[in-house]
Amino acid sequence: MTLKNQHVLTASQFSEADLAAVFMYADAMQKRPDTRGLLAGRTLACVFYEPSTRTSSSFIAAMTKLGGGVIPITQGVQFSSVSKGETLEDTITTLGQYADAIVLRHPETGAVARAAAVSPVPVINAGDGIGEHPSQALLDLYTIKQETGRTENLKVAFVGDLAHGRTVHSLIRLLNRYPGNEFHLISPWLLRLDRTGGDSPLYEEVRGKVAQTYHVKAGLQEAIGAIEQADVVYMTRVQKERFIDAEGYAEVKDSCLLNPELVSCMKPSARILHPLPRVNEIPTVIDADPRAAYFRQVRAGLHVRMALLSLVLGV
Repeated sequence: MTLKNQHVLTASQFSEADLAAVFMYADAMQKRPDTRGLLAGRTLACVFYEPSTRTSSSFIAAMTKLGGGVIPITQGVQFSSVSKGETLEDTITTLGQYADAIVLRHPETGAVARAAAVSPVPVINAGDGIGEHPSQALLDLYTIKQETGRTENLKVAFVGDLAHGRTVHSLIRLLNRYPGNEFHLISPWLLRLDRTGGDSPLYEEVRGKVAQTYHVKAGLQEAIGAIEQADVVYMTRVQKERFIDAEGYAEVKDSCLLNPELVSCMKPSARILHPLPRVNEIPTVIDADPRAAYFRQVRAGLHVRMALLSLVLGV
């Protein structure tokens, strides 16, 4: 598969060759002193129906550093014709007349695929509800490769909101491609990956690499064995906005909190990742620990998204 002029909708569409190409380009973007001519004359539309800091700003920064222009609909679609009742399909078809590619975030799972079905230009999924977030998974995997030196034979602990965590859903699909990887799933029962009782398609897809599942109640100390042996601890916040009632959120919001004592049990070579934003699951005192890689992860996101845009737009 080539990425040129292709939609980017799911992590599953990336072969190992595709991933190698993205990472090679990302490496080149870090080393190249001037990238401003690569996408000169091209335009990217950033359309965000949900709030965003890192994804929206990094795509805008990436396109700008590549010399392209941006149509930024990132401060709320209430300021666009959506507020007048315009359909997603009409919005995307319209923006496709102005832009060479569209980055879309939407609260409904599957909405980005709907948009791609009518779009005259490539659509990049920047998060569709609790579905996927493939560009985040690319930068997560790239960070893991940079930090650990490999993408295989890894013990990865996924921690927190695994039910609603679209970044988890995409990253675990990428890691599932590589031999020797094993997953430790740590969450409250309410937020488990196999939340539909074991017949979750994603869980069935990756279950061959699931080494252990922990349904914690009183904290991450209940999963200390997984924390101690992990090469990567992938933390996620409990997503308050996905809960229907405040009681359900209150029940689980403090169930997966990392602390310095737990970090002290981790291997010196281990790394802590987080797609951000964080709430209270990683205290700021941990930021200075060399194992805390989440802000280096943010920086990697710029180069990976520069690479992705270059490949999709055919540089």
